[in-house]
Amino acid sequence: MPDVVFKKVDYTLKKLVEDIDIGEIGLPDIQRPFVWSSSKVRDLFDSMYRGYPIGYFLFWENGFPGEHKVIGTGQKQKTPRLLIVDGQQRLASLYTVTKAVPIVSKDFRHARIRIAFNPIEERFEVTNPVIESDVKWISDISEIWKPEMSSYTFINKFFHRLGANREIADEKRTKIANSITRLEKLLDYPLTALEISSSVDEDRVAEIFVRINSKGTPLNQADFILTLMSVFWDDGRKQLEEFCRQAKKPPVDNHPSPYNHYLTPSPDQLLRPSVALGFRRARLEHVYSLLRGKDLQTRQFSVEQREKQFDTLREAQDCVLNIQNWHDFFKVLKRAGYQSGKLISSEMTIAYTYAMWLIGKMDYCVDPYYLREVMARWFFMVALKGRYTGSPESRMEQDLALLRAIDTAEGFVKVLDQQINAIFTRDYWEVTLPNELETAAARSTGQFAFYAALCLLDANVLYSKMKVSELLDPTIKSKKKALERHHLFPRQYLQKIGTREKHLINQTANYALVEWSDNIAISDKAPKDYVPQIEAKFTGEELQKMYTLHALPERWYEMEYTTFLNERRKLMADIIRRGFMKLKENI
Repeated sequence: MPDVVFKKVDYTLKKLVEDIDIGEIGLPDIQRPFVWSSSKVRDLFDSMYRGYPIGYFLFWENGFPGEHKVIGTGQKQKTPRLLIVDGQQRLASLYTVTKAVPIVSKDFRHARIRIAFNPIEERFEVTNPVIESDVKWISDISEIWKPEMSSYTFINKFFHRLGANREIADEKRTKIANSITRLEKLLDYPLTALEISSSVDEDRVAEIFVRINSKGTPLNQADFILTLMSVFWDDGRKQLEEFCRQAKKPPVDNHPSPYNHYLTPSPDQLLRPSVALGFRRARLEHVYSLLRGKDLQTRQFSVEQREKQFDTLREAQDCVLNIQNWHDFFKVLKRAGYQSGKLISSEMTIAYTYAMWLIGKMDYCVDPYYLREVMARWFFMVALKGRYTGSPESRMEQDLALLRAIDTAEGFVKVLDQQINAIFTRDYWEVTLPNELETAAARSTGQFAFYAALCLLDANVLYSKMKVSELLDPTIKSKKKALERHHLFPRQYLQKIGTREKHLINQTANYALVEWSDNIAISDKAPKDYVPQIEAKFTGEELQKMYTLHALPERWYEMEYTTFLNERRKLMADIIRRGFMKLKENI
């Protein structure tokens, strides 16, 4: 028989809950948004009541057996020996209901999950106002497991309430008492856990999870690090999640808030700049081993090493979650011409650019003005090229490696500019970028860079007196968008002349930003029919400037469609280049 990496351990529900209480088992999800619906929790208790199996739990030993101390601000008596890998929602459901502990809902509100039980019909339901007013129901089964409540007292209280206005037959009394006793004895319900040895690394634990739970969400390295934070630095994880919660909604009292128009971060996204700043790493697998206190040479765990690495993470996270840093960084994106997150195709691009900005500020002390300028150039490049899409960790590892021999602010700026110049060559602007613009992708990085360039060049909206930057302002709220993408050669017109392929109709070069009222008026007219009427409102000088900035060939509306596309791609690439050059004017 091959060596097994786990052991089977039997629990009762009571023992499982007690182990969570004292900290033997780490259950981080109590303070995280709860995923399960209340009806699923109801069904879980119904299955247990009927004696059905509810599956097993998968735990992982943390590698520090016997280490006892209070962690964070909670009431845990020891560092959790076991981390929950599979079954978190079931375990959280069992704990929150039996202990009457509030959970955090998807909208980040604290709420109790209240499950009701009808001992006459032996039926469970989610508590509602009707059930609360019905004496035949126990409106909150958590009451029966309160330490001060005995089964005898609980049954008598139920009979008193039920019999206030009616006689209760002996047979029914017996049935009710048996049902309530059976409910109370759910604490003795048998449960099974598989405990994976601490010698198994996180990659193999993730593989085990996937193999035994094909319907579950695959585990990633961020999940493991967040779990470690729950065990060894729970306050840090709570700070991270509270920051993310506050970033979801505008502040109501004008107090400083992480809310912004670029990124609604998740905890795992904000881990990345913390890890990059603190450890100069992008691959989370390396950092996970460090945070466990593992010596990469001896492969042994060390409490001292773990505490040292968590101190590093703590300092880095303080910088990442600093409100002033957070909002100063978003000025970089605005300086690059990107007015909101809607113009950015990858959130990872924002997270890793934030990391580089923090490294420049904290580690190299780059002057704030020059830091904003170089990071605006950097962001324009990485956003246009999709540098952090595909294999973002590998790419970021390479970028961080470029800084290892750098020890001055000037060196930091020089390294970034060298990378930018290596990408933005003459061939790139004249050959590569026009070819990359031959796309019908809905979120094309080239199209977004074109819009950013229009903002940098202070362009008016096509056939409008309003600025592109003004109408792309994310704070403008209306029933329809202030600006809409419009087909210069309308879809129905192209279909009418025989061009029916979506990838041809929706080419990036066939789009322009127009005010929505114009978009409605243009409808499906041929360009040669609607354009002269619109252009009659503008002077020749105004039209020439619009043609130049919006990359339109002369008398474009009379051109054959594919010829128009080819010509406009070249002109769009040049406008993107000109927009980028505005970021280099003061070098």
